Amino acid sequence: MSLNRSEKEAVITDVTGLAAKAQTLVMAEYRGITVADMTKLRSTARSNGVSLSVLKNTLARRAVAGSGFAVVSDLMTGPLIYGFSTDAVAAAKVVAEFAKTNDKLVIRGGAYGGKALDVNGVKQLASIPPKEVLLAQLLGLMQSPISRTARVLAAIAEKKSAAQAAPEAAPEATAEAVPA
Repeated sequence: MSLNRSEKEAVITDVTGLAAKAQTLVMAEYRGITVADMTKLRSTARSNGVSLSVLKNTLARRAVAGSGFAVVSDLMTGPLIYGFSTDAVAAAKVVAEFAKTNDKLVIRGGAYGGKALDVNGVKQLASIPPKEVLLAQLLGLMQSPISRTARVLAAIAEKKSAAQAAPEAAPEATAEAVPA
């Protein structure tokens, strides 16, 4: 189905808006995927905050021109699905996880932070833990020195109180041991 000029401009505007908000773009070839599998992929993407679109490549190139995603314009050939996400790793995770179970989805590449990513780059980006896990790990690292210091101080205080209690108990024991 061919689009008229105003429809093409609307698509370019929509995709430009997506690209302006997004941190990551992942592209994958979807040739041979069933409608049911594509629906499942779109549902998973939607629940993870990823916008998946099948676009004409010329419109996609025009939409990302001037943005950080223009570095992958040369990869925009063939039947591609474009995944944009505001979360740095969400698009890569969704596409890479789906590609593991469906060999017909072939990751072509992507872009993050104005840099082009090859297939391995997308897979490495997908292997990064979720934001919540990273924050928990960071918090654990920040708390670790403080909790160790607190444990050391508690042990020192316990040792001092035990040492103070022991001399007080010792004179009483020696006084009782000496016959009067």
